[in-house]
Order: sequence, then structure tokens, then C-alpha cells
Amino acid sequence: QVQLVESGGGLVQAGGSLRLSCAASGRTLSRNAMGWFRQAPGKEREIVASISWSGTTTYYADSRKGRFAISRDNAKNMMYLQMNSLKPEDTAVYYCAAKGGPVASGNRYDYDYWGQGTQVTVSS
Repeated sequence: QVQLVESGGGLVQAGGSLRLSCAASGRTLSRNAMGWFRQAPGKEREIVASISWSGTTTYYADSRKGRFAISRDNAKNMMYLQMNSLKPEDTAVYYCAAKGGPVASGNRYDYDYWGQGTQVTVSS
């Protein structure tokens, strides 16, 4: 059984930065692609970024390109999301997820394991 736990969320002013972390336990995820998703109130869960098992391939939703950076440390079973130049529209619950396979994907239905989420609130 895989457990994913997010941390690093909080309240930040527009233009600020946050770094989210995802800690995996239960088994190593070094052969699994992982991703960050987010869900704002009244909206569907959407992809933020995804990363392949090796970290060499990444995928970003268009609106996050250039502002967000996804990375992972397989030795520590960790994944990260550096978020810069945050905007009020980035306010959401951010979820960490892991796929059953190694290829990065922006499709939430490809993911088998999910964390409980961490709240990110960006004030204007």
C-alpha cells in the first residue's frame, strides 16, 4: 500500500513563492511517474505538472509553464513542486499522485495513488 503525504501549502501574497513536498511511503516509487494536481472550489481536479520515473521527462499545464517546476528525489522517495509568481487563481487544494507506470501523464485517471491534499491560498 502506498501512502502519499503533501506538505508546504499555506497562505502567500500574489507574486510570492511556495514549495510543496510529497513524501511517499509503503514502497518505493522510483519506477512510477508522479504528478501534482489541484482542485479549486466548484471546479474539477486538473493537472499542474507530471514527471516521469527518472525525472527526465516533465509535463506542465500551459498556464503553469515557466512559473512552476516539478522535481523528484528517488533516493528519498520525494517529489516537489516549486511555485513562483503565484496568482490568486492558483488558489486550490494541491494533490500529489502516483501512476502505476513510468511515463508522465496529464490525465488524472491514469493515477492510482493520491494524497490528502494541501491547501494553497494566494491573496491579492
